[in-house]
Amino acid sequence: MRDIYDLGEALLMVASDRVSAFDVILPQPIPRKGEVLTLISAWWFARTSELVPNHLLSVDPEYITGRFPALARTRDIWSRRAMLVRKLDPFPVECVVRGYIAGSAWQEYRSAGTLAGEALPEGLAESARLEAPLFSPATKAEEGHDENITFEGTCAIVGKAAAEELRRASILLYERGRELALSRGILIADTKFEFGRDEAGAIRVMDEILTPDSSRFWPADSYIAGRTQPSFDKQPVRDYLEGLVQNGEWDRQPPAPDLPDEQVLETSRRYQEAFVRITGVPLDEVPLSTWGGT
Repeated sequence: MRDIYDLGEALLMVASDRVSAFDVILPQPIPRKGEVLTLISAWWFARTSELVPNHLLSVDPEYITGRFPALARTRDIWSRRAMLVRKLDPFPVECVVRGYIAGSAWQEYRSAGTLAGEALPEGLAESARLEAPLFSPATKAEEGHDENITFEGTCAIVGKAAAEELRRASILLYERGRELALSRGILIADTKFEFGRDEAGAIRVMDEILTPDSSRFWPADSYIAGRTQPSFDKQPVRDYLEGLVQNGEWDRQPPAPDLPDEQVLETSRRYQEAFVRITGVPLDEVPLSTWGGT
């Protein structure tokens, strides 16, 4: 959940502590979630910029207020959770990459043997690793839920050349992320990227990248195919809410039910643990002036 402020020549993208599930915003914020999403994105942008350019200019409050002095009076509100980014013309698709079959992909496969209507190999178990990462785009719905679409459907929306570039960039980013995360004991089961064009027409990855909100992070040391995996992301919140749905206590429509305190604290702990595991840096020790993009 982000608030975006138009600064004229750039945007200030501020990640909040709000959390959503099933496209519904929950009443309780998750402490420090906004910091984690902003700073882990900056860390990944710095480590993937030679593969795919990105929109990040800086997460350093000194740089941001130096360039836009009017923001100094609100610095305590947005510091550590804000990215100064280039303006891009976004593509109206979400570029999902799946390295393992889980979530909605598993549900469709279990019932029909397909993903977005396209056949997958027979005999896959829940959470099984796919032979090769699968580009699985989705619509960006303005209302309601996003829907998985085929690659041909993506071509119809953005054009064949752009769709091929989005697929290439998405796979490159996922493979780099999977490699680095695995070296730190985390499996990235799947993730989603968003892209846009800059003024020169170059395609850049934008928004967040390889975060606990945009990805499924699984601990590698406990991975066993054939079951739901423990998770560092917000899956425990989804699981709790799904239990309410199954018990007839919620219909997935606003307003969302309250989260128990233990769910809020545990989710915050998971976000922060994922951050430290991946970056190797405690959240309070991030060197903001050295984390940036291209």
